[in-house]
Amino acid sequence: MRYYLEKNVLEAALERIRWLYDEFEEVVVSSSGGKDSTVCFNLALQVAREKNRLPVNLLFIDQEAEWQATIDYQRSLFYRDDVKPYWMQIHMEMFNSSNFQEGFRELWKPGEKWMREKESIAIKENVYGTKRFYDLFDKIIQKEFAGKSACNIGGVRCEESPSRRAALTQYAMYNGETWGKIISTKEQKYIFYPIYDWSYRDVWAYIARNNLMYNKIYDIQYSKGVPLQNMRVSNLHHETAINSLIYASEVEPETWNKIQETVVGANSVKQLPETIHCPEELPYMFKNWREYRDYLLEKLIEDKFKSKFKSMDAVYEQYEHSENIYKKQTESILTNDWYFVMLRNMEGSEALRNYRKERRRLVK
Repeated sequence: MRYYLEKNVLEAALERIRWLYDEFEEVVVSSSGGKDSTVCFNLALQVAREKNRLPVNLLFIDQEAEWQATIDYQRSLFYRDDVKPYWMQIHMEMFNSSNFQEGFRELWKPGEKWMREKESIAIKENVYGTKRFYDLFDKIIQKEFAGKSACNIGGVRCEESPSRRAALTQYAMYNGETWGKIISTKEQKYIFYPIYDWSYRDVWAYIARNNLMYNKIYDIQYSKGVPLQNMRVSNLHHETAINSLIYASEVEPETWNKIQETVVGANSVKQLPETIHCPEELPYMFKNWREYRDYLLEKLIEDKFKSKFKSMDAVYEQYEHSENIYKKQTESILTNDWYFVMLRNMEGSEALRNYRKERRRLVK
């Protein structure tokens, strides 16, 4: 159920960000180079000027295998006088979704050739106690702003998945507010998502009406007919952006040449794009999606997927639309969805939440 306020989403977001600047000693905006973080940065910039809190703390965890358009856009922000840059080009690990064998790929590894030289303003040494990309956000906020209350502003929106909507609207995490998550209550560190209730139309309307600079990779993706929900500007072997490898050589030939030299499996994705897609129709040699899924588990996949699917089967085997679940699991295998992002989003749907609730009631 949605509840509507007597204000538009822009007014609500500005009100939230003003509150964050009043609540916390340090406010940090995360920038991926994407449309949502573009909005967050410009809203925070407006509020920081109002409250005499410039420069804006801006954080970018550079994943090395980035579009050049993303790097160009980030340079337009991070070298500004009204920005305090936290451009992270540090040794870290990130999952390589373009290859089943390599697993985690090391980024900015000392002693190896990188895709590009590091920025003069970049933080270049990893002193944060972890090399895992997804753990770095929290660790950086804790380390860089130790001894101060601090919050990180991110561009996550509920519209993007049912699981995000559930996470950002149900559980109070700070002073009764739900639109964020806790890093550490003891250290007074949090993450907030002030545009969580915006639609993609709101995002692009704000960018257009304010004539804001944005990442031009979106224009290229739009011209190629990439569905709006599949437009990603992040690291090209990230699980949500891997389809970009198919057309990267056309869009940025120099970037593609560097990627295929350094990212195991990237060229296979480009040459055999059907290997990362789940077919719309069940292949004729299988009698159902579960049989196809189990075939892939046997031939391609390690125990992590098998264990996940076994636990899901125990819950959903009696679900009347279980074939839809098996099909999504098949897609999870074929796209090497290591963190089960697709499955979490599916399980966050209202239909499956209601099914699990009813199942628990019957078990009792």
